[in-house]
Amino acid sequence: MDLGAIFNLSTLMNTINTATIVVLAGLGCLMTDQAGMMCIGIDGMMTAGAFAAVIGSWLCSSWIMGLVFALAVGLLLGGFYGLFVIRYKSDEFIIGVALNIFAVAITTFLLRSIPGQSGSFHPATGAVVKLPSFSIAGSNVSIMVPLSWLLVALTWLLVYRTPLGFWLHASGEHPESLRSVGRSPERMKYLGSLACGLFCGLSGAYLSLGYLSTFTENMSASQGYVAVACVIFGRSNPVYVFLAALLFGFIDAAGQRMQGIVDPTLTATFPYIGTILMMVILAVRYTAMKKKRA
Repeated sequence: MDLGAIFNLSTLMNTINTATIVVLAGLGCLMTDQAGMMCIGIDGMMTAGAFAAVIGSWLCSSWIMGLVFALAVGLLLGGFYGLFVIRYKSDEFIIGVALNIFAVAITTFLLRSIPGQSGSFHPATGAVVKLPSFSIAGSNVSIMVPLSWLLVALTWLLVYRTPLGFWLHASGEHPESLRSVGRSPERMKYLGSLACGLFCGLSGAYLSLGYLSTFTENMSASQGYVAVACVIFGRSNPVYVFLAALLFGFIDAAGQRMQGIVDPTLTATFPYIGTILMMVILAVRYTAMKKKRA
């Protein structure tokens, strides 16, 4: 096998483009995890955000309005998640799974109702306006890519260098201590949930307006679960989550480059096999730490 066919500039660009989807969703999951919740509903938030971005871009002929629609839907679903988990004390995993199922169902229904299409969105009139992009070494790169890097840095500063980040973490680890200093743990948890929705809305908008230029049913392809795995593997550190997402992106890009050698059906499973291996490594490391402490 010619390694030059895998380790080249094209693979690098594909890695960055694919990883951006997971990075943005991972930052959203990280915000809830800092507040003591693990939102596995981010896959549904991404799907809903992707649909809203396409509809907003098509209706208003503006990528900016596409982003606004995606952020609004993400904020709504983030509030929905927070309402049931924080106020009504529902199980966070059950609500997350329900959110994923609901998002796939509602976007499929709306796709067949509003434009009257199925499978994917192809408007009869007008056009979907993509996010602006620039060219690097012959490859188009969406503005969302450098924006995601900036958001990683800002999230790290927020979590580790600001009082707000300390309060957010304390709301999950020591809620009563936080309450004793006059801060509401529930308010911090709501903040984390809403931030999660915003990040996932951005991820969905990039998926449908930056990475692609259309919406297809269930187009997130379970990448939200990959983002959750990256957050667990990266121990909720924005930098580590970013690196884990890059690893996922590289595995996906390398699999695409190997389709001429290996069955494409098999290469499509590479990213998810890599995710499972990440979780196995994490489990082995956790077991070793427990034995060492004992």
